[in-house]
Parts: sequence; structure tokens; C-alpha cells
Amino acid sequence: QVQLVESGGGVVQTGGSLRLSCAASGRSFSGYAMGWFRQAPGKEREFVAAIDWSGGTIYYADSVNGRFTISRDNAESTVYLQMNSLKPEDTADYYCAADQTDFTYTRWLFGLVEVWGQGTLVTVSS
Repeated sequence: QVQLVESGGGVVQTGGSLRLSCAASGRSFSGYAMGWFRQAPGKEREFVAAIDWSGGTIYYADSVNGRFTISRDNAESTVYLQMNSLKPEDTADYYCAADQTDFTYTRWLFGLVEVWGQGTLVTVSS
């Protein structure tokens, strides 16, 4: 399995931007679909975005569609989450995830993935 390390979290004002990175090590990164989840204080973990191995198919949660962009660089074994127009409700721990099974929206929506990172905190101040 790959190991995942997130970075890029921090404090930003409403309307600002952040870019999260997730660096993978271990087995072949290009064999994995990658994605992001988040968990706000006192709430359930929720799906944010996912990208297949080639970058050709991408899924977004409705709550971030049009504001967040997921991308990957297979040569650098890294996946990114560009977050624009941030809102206080985007405040959460953000987790990177990886999975080698069939790339379906349902699988990612319900968090049925193989590998998780440790998370990075994003705080959006009002």
C-alpha cells in the first residue's frame, strides 16, 4: 500500500484560498485513484473530491463543486486540492485517501477506500 502525508492546511479568511497537497510513498502511485474527505468538529466525515489514476474522471461533492479543484501529478506522486472562495463551513480536518478498486462515485461517497492519511486542519475565519 501507499502511505499518505497531507500538508498545506492553515488559517484563512472567508473568501480566501488554500492548496492542500498529499504526498504518497510506497507502491505505484499511478495505480491508485486519489481523493479528499473532510470532518468538521462534531460532524460525520464527508466526501469532498476524487480523481482517477489518469485524471480523466473527477467527482466532487455538491458543496464544493465550482470552488474546489482536485488534480494529481503522477511523476511527483502527489495529489492536490485547490480550495477557492472558502467559507467558514469549510472548516474541517481534511484527509487524503487512496484506493485501487473500481473508481465509482458511490464508493468514494461512502468512503469505501483502502488507505487514509493523517489529516491536515483547515480553519476559515469569518
